[in-house]
Amino acid sequence: MEVKVLNESKDMIEFEINNATIAELLREYLNKDSAVVFAAWKREHPTKAPIVKVETKGKDAKKVIKDALKIIVKELDSIEADFKKLK
Repeated sequence: MEVKVLNESKDMIEFEINNATIAELLREYLNKDSAVVFAAWKREHPTKAPIVKVETKGKDAKKVIKDALKIIVKELDSIEADFKKLK
């Protein structure tokens, strides 16, 4: 998966990601974090990659994204384990 950082500061990051499903999943989990002031994505045209923007207060924007990704991976691993138990 390709990620291209477009704009970055300590409490804000804007990046392009080539998957709208991942962008939406990330947005959902980012908005659960109390340090996140704003998290959204947009796509200017269906042929263009989504752009995700995250703004934080009191936490580094990259750290917030990494934390959200860890939670997503953990939950997906749990779901995978549950499916493996099915017969």
